[in-house]
Amino acid sequence: MNDVILRPGKVSLSEWLSIYCGARLVLDPACLRGVQRSAAMVATIVASGVPVYGINTGFGKLARMRIDPDDLETLQRNLVLSHAAGVGEPTPIKTVRLMIALKVAGLARGASGVRPATLAMLEAFLARDLTPMIPAQGSVGASGDLAPLSHLAAAMMGVGEAFVAGNRIPAAAALAEVGLEPLKFGPKEGLALLNGTQFSTANALAGLFEAENLFRAALVTGALSTDAAKGSDAPFDRRIHELRGHLGQIEAAGALRNLMIGSAIRASHLTGDERIQDPYCLRCQPQVMGAVLDLLRQAAGTLALEANGVTDNPLIFPDDNEALSGGNFHAEPVAFAADMIAMATCEIGSLAERRIAMLIDPTLSGLPAFLTPRPGLNSGFMVAQVTAAALVAENKQRAYPASVDSIPTSANQEDHVSMAAHGARRLLPMVENAVAVIGIELLAAAQGCDFHAPLKSSPALERVRAVLRKQVAHLEDDRHFYPDLQRAISLVRDGTIAASAAVALPTLWS
Repeated sequence: MNDVILRPGKVSLSEWLSIYCGARLVLDPACLRGVQRSAAMVATIVASGVPVYGINTGFGKLARMRIDPDDLETLQRNLVLSHAAGVGEPTPIKTVRLMIALKVAGLARGASGVRPATLAMLEAFLARDLTPMIPAQGSVGASGDLAPLSHLAAAMMGVGEAFVAGNRIPAAAALAEVGLEPLKFGPKEGLALLNGTQFSTANALAGLFEAENLFRAALVTGALSTDAAKGSDAPFDRRIHELRGHLGQIEAAGALRNLMIGSAIRASHLTGDERIQDPYCLRCQPQVMGAVLDLLRQAAGTLALEANGVTDNPLIFPDDNEALSGGNFHAEPVAFAADMIAMATCEIGSLAERRIAMLIDPTLSGLPAFLTPRPGLNSGFMVAQVTAAALVAENKQRAYPASVDSIPTSANQEDHVSMAAHGARRLLPMVENAVAVIGIELLAAAQGCDFHAPLKSSPALERVRAVLRKQVAHLEDDRHFYPDLQRAISLVRDGTIAASAAVALPTLWS
């Protein structure tokens, strides 16, 4: 995998995806002059004695408390230690690495007052496979992701725990193992590290990246289900969707058309089919999946901006010789984006589950009951559909908007918060639930098409069936279903299903 040259303020979503997938980060050295100027201005503020929040004052409700110059290093250390108050399971390593990269990009904009050495240590964490252990719970999404980012800063001081090559050990031992010395933070540096939206943004981006693969796989299985049920491709006609005008809908319809081109199953019932219209789960796929596509793209646009922004406080403006307190740490944009991704993910799974339910019902699909040749003796896909329904129900419960909630913190100084962090970190489990639903649909749709032999589906969909059948045989009689499910889910999760169709499918960004 190629290195990503990180140009602060200009990093593309594709580059963030590469970092998420393990690419090495190399910070563009051109940014270091701005970083040095910002750090120099902090030194000037300290020397002047002028009170500036977080540099020579207390924090939050304690901002009126002036701090003696001799205590400024202790101030930053105490800030990090006191705020490293997260709880819960460790955040996934891939997500933490993305969080660190986002923090590097924000600090390197030259508005945070940190020294180049502090940036260099974050880069070294990524380069040397040292990942701080970040408890997943504890942020309300303003004043930044304080608790999670404090655990990152604590690891830089040799406090807490970290993973080195996947092994969880004390942070001091981790630093020693990779050849790093614990860092002592200068004025403003601890605050700059723990103030910001990088935890929420990293989790939201991780959800977005996984949701794109989910979306593309669901288009493929949706087309396969349409053929399995001998559904019509007429509802995917370009003219219908151009009359409405939604770009996502037009693209989703085009993908479904392309996936079904050349299907002998479809050709077999072009005329003489007594069914006038298909159920919505087939017929309205472009409308639902197109709306999902538009929503995910809107979320992607928000997160692309956020990932390149500066979100700590106060901000340093060397050109103007000013340090300004503001609220860029408030993660409301991320919260809204995470809520969009959650809703979209929920709907992908919900629509797919309805297709599974349709396929197992002979009155709707015309296929054998529960997709088994000998129903009664065999139960076939009966409980696989129940599992899909359970997963969709879970996702519905999780899809409630996080952004509409707020609990005042810090003695009402921080009286409105975004709840972006848990809104974002629910996304990976939601996507995983929906991936399992699509895996079940893949099995059910392929089984349904088997009953139409010797007729075949389109070349694109036959490629998908061939990939599946290399790992999962046709279900003739009941067998242990769990291994089949796991193999199908894996094919969806790793992108094989979307790729094996070899048809252009919509993407979330260019």
